[in-house]
Amino acid sequence: MNTAPDVLSAPLRVRFDYTRSVGPTIGTFLTNLRARKLVGIRGSDGRVLVPPPEYDPVTSAALTEFVDVAETGTVESWTWVREPLPGQPFDRPFAWALIKLDGADTALLHAVDVAEPEDIQTGMRVVVRWAAETTGSIHDIACFEPGEKSSTPVTSAASTDEPITIIITPVDLAYKHTASPQETVYLRGLAEGKLLGGRTDAAGKVYFPPRGANPTDGRPTDEVVELPDRGTVTTFCIVNVPFLGQRIKPPYVAAYVLLDGADIPVLHLVLGCEASEVRMGMRVEAVWKPREEWGFGLENVDHFRPSGEPDADYETYKHHL
Repeated sequence: MNTAPDVLSAPLRVRFDYTRSVGPTIGTFLTNLRARKLVGIRGSDGRVLVPPPEYDPVTSAALTEFVDVAETGTVESWTWVREPLPGQPFDRPFAWALIKLDGADTALLHAVDVAEPEDIQTGMRVVVRWAAETTGSIHDIACFEPGEKSSTPVTSAASTDEPITIIITPVDLAYKHTASPQETVYLRGLAEGKLLGGRTDAAGKVYFPPRGANPTDGRPTDEVVELPDRGTVTTFCIVNVPFLGQRIKPPYVAAYVLLDGADIPVLHLVLGCEASEVRMGMRVEAVWKPREEWGFGLENVDHFRPSGEPDADYETYKHHL
C-alpha cells in the first residue's frame, strides 16, 4: 500500500434542524423571554438559578418556584472574540461573558457588544438588549451592552398565551476531513469501481472499509484486499418513520452487509424487494450508480438488491453480527 503523504482530503458540512420538546421549566423560561422578561428558579439552598434547571443541583428534586430577575447584571468573567465565526451574534469582534443578573445567584453566558477588549472588564455593569422580534428562544436576548439602561427603543413584545413547548435549533458543522493512507486507497478504489478492504497480514481479518490499524493489536492494515460486490445481510432495520431530508419513502431497509471475504459488515440500503422480504442471511449484490456519477465515496454503490442466490447458512456469518 502506498503510504506517501498524497492522501485525500475534503471539506465536509453537516446541517440539520434539531427539534426537541422543552418541558415545563425551560418552557417557562423561554415563554418569559418572548415577553421580554427574565426568570430564574429557586433551589433548595435558597439560591436563584438562571437559566432555571429542572432539578435541584443539591437534592436532585424537581424545582418549581420561579423568581423574576432583572435585565441588568454584572460581568463575572469574559473572553474576547477577535474573529467571529459564522452563526455567532456579531460579524465583528465582541466578548462572551458570564453575567450574574441582579436577583440571581448564578451566571448566564451571553454576548456583550463592545468594540475593544479594553471596553469590558470583570465587575462591569451590563443590561439586556432585546431582539426586535421575540419568538421564545435565547436569541430573544440579542446581546448585553454596557450600562444600566438599554439603548434600544422599547417596543411591544410578542403577544400570545401559547406557552413555548418546542424549539428548533439549526445545527451547522463545517470541517475538513483528511483521510488516512489506508482510507485514501479505499476511496481511490471506489472511484475506480473497486471495493478494497485492508488487513495486517494474510492471517488477519479483512476490514471494510479499511482501518488505519488493527483494533486488536494496533498493527497497520496495509495489505489491500479487493472484495466482490456481493455479500450477506447479517442484521437489518426497517425504517418506517419519515424525517426531514429523507430521500426514500418509507418503508425501506438499512442493513449490515457482510461482503464475501470481509470480516466486518458495512451499513447500506437494501432495495429491489419489499421491506418485509429482507431477512438475515439474504444474499445481495451491489447496484452501482452510472459511471459518470462516481466520486470518492461508498455512495457510488446506490444500494444492494437480492442476488437470487440461496440464503447463507447462519454458521457462516454468526460471528459477524
